[in-house]
Amino acid sequence: MAFASMKGRRAAGILAGTAAFALVLTGCATEEGGGESGDGAILIGTTEQVTALDPAGSYDNGSFGVQNQVFPFLMNTPLGSPDVEPDIAESAEFTAPTEYTVVLKEGLKFANGNALTASDVKFSFDRQLAIADENGPSSLLYNLESTEAVDETTVVFTLKAENDQIFPQILSSPAGPIVDEDVFSADALTPDDEIVEGNAFAGQYSITSYDFNKTIEFTPNPEYNGLLGEAENSSVILSYYTDSSNLKLNIQEGDIDVAFRSLSATDVEDLRGNDSVKVVDGPGGEIQYIVFNFDTMPFGATTPEADPAKALAVRQATADLVDRQEIATQVFKETYTPLYSYVPEGLTGATEALKPLYGDGEGGPDAEKAAATLEAAGITTPVELSLQYVAERYGPSWGDAYALVKDQLESSGLFTVNIQATEWVQYSKDRTADVYPSYQLGWFPDYSDADNYLTPFFLTENFLANHYDNVEVNDLILEQATTVDPAARQALIEEIQEKVAGDLSTVPLLQGAQLAVTGSTVEGLTLDASFKVRFAGLTKG
Repeated sequence: MAFASMKGRRAAGILAGTAAFALVLTGCATEEGGGESGDGAILIGTTEQVTALDPAGSYDNGSFGVQNQVFPFLMNTPLGSPDVEPDIAESAEFTAPTEYTVVLKEGLKFANGNALTASDVKFSFDRQLAIADENGPSSLLYNLESTEAVDETTVVFTLKAENDQIFPQILSSPAGPIVDEDVFSADALTPDDEIVEGNAFAGQYSITSYDFNKTIEFTPNPEYNGLLGEAENSSVILSYYTDSSNLKLNIQEGDIDVAFRSLSATDVEDLRGNDSVKVVDGPGGEIQYIVFNFDTMPFGATTPEADPAKALAVRQATADLVDRQEIATQVFKETYTPLYSYVPEGLTGATEALKPLYGDGEGGPDAEKAAATLEAAGITTPVELSLQYVAERYGPSWGDAYALVKDQLESSGLFTVNIQATEWVQYSKDRTADVYPSYQLGWFPDYSDADNYLTPFFLTENFLANHYDNVEVNDLILEQATTVDPAARQALIEEIQEKVAGDLSTVPLLQGAQLAVTGSTVEGLTLDASFKVRFAGLTKG
């Protein structure tokens, strides 16, 4: 692979792992996860998975959770606040309606010793747009016209539309990590092992050992000079679990210090009664939803029986039949709540646009209404629907949840549903390759604004890549992002939800809270309105 270098620095010979520490797995631990370290490392377990370390090649919570620890951002959210502030920037402000100017702190460096300058910032955003990976976050940069490195510390972002109310938050999102131009490729994704070998990190930690979706070892990065401060622990070991029951067992037995994303609702309920652990609750920005592929779903645009009106009727009938409250109560024991719109409760502009349109009008299902919708469209029942979900990624209970969705649709006699599970790494490739007519996704927000539940999903060029295209919705999303008056902007956000509820590009199901479990001696875990899990504040007695 050829690497672009805009400043002529040399990365050859740079090796990661100069501060590596020993990892000894305990003999009593299960075959995955668990362990202890002689230097007091914080041991963390998760069922999340990484798609890619390269910020241009991933737009998922598992990858972003790692990137947050090791890459710097121009803007970031301090603990306890949903609002962004300068991170490695000295200042950041609009200097003209379409110009956002960022001045970096002096003397910034990557962990490998390379200087971090405005040239790296320009490189980071240019490559996001150049690569535009189907599983990447480049869609968030829809309003970015160009990035200019004015001098060593000054960057000017030129925007397409004036007064962008969202752009400062986008700089703290998955599109915002700053990468080393002497390690990363300018026009292709850089493999994980090359990133680690290049020690191309300038966040709170460096990665000193990396085994893809098995174990990551982090050590504090002494070169970090940003908003979040120094790490309060000597090291962190993150272990990945394919079975959440093993994750629960290891936290109970003290083989790990922290378990997060995701345990089953039953396991969380059980752990709340365990004096040796603490269940930490945080504000909920997570949503879970069904995505319809407008090309390959029943009567989709590329199917032999293509018919937009019939395809819409299938989506409407699905929305009529899904019983969100039954799923929340029966499967998740109220750790999730029903979601009837696209922006979750608690954010400005959130509505319940779906509730009056579908089912019984009060949030419950209505089989007669679903039957009438399909009949009016001239559809012979039962409709055959393939519905894919992710194995373990969002927690083991989602297998039960989608079995219940299948039962809800089939018990009406209107659908025959084939549900299948796929592991995330393959799933993330298949869903954008039109393999799945309908499928599960979950969303953990990049920033705490309603825009983050609209822009990635419903712009014509959107992250879902499900071929949804409503020009009016697209234009309204762009308009709300640049509307300065709060009341006018809220009205636009509400209007967008109403229009998308009529199209049903996705069917929202549930809204969830953040949950994590710690051992009784672990302190410093914070789940706040920034929705970001950070390791640096964790300490162990």
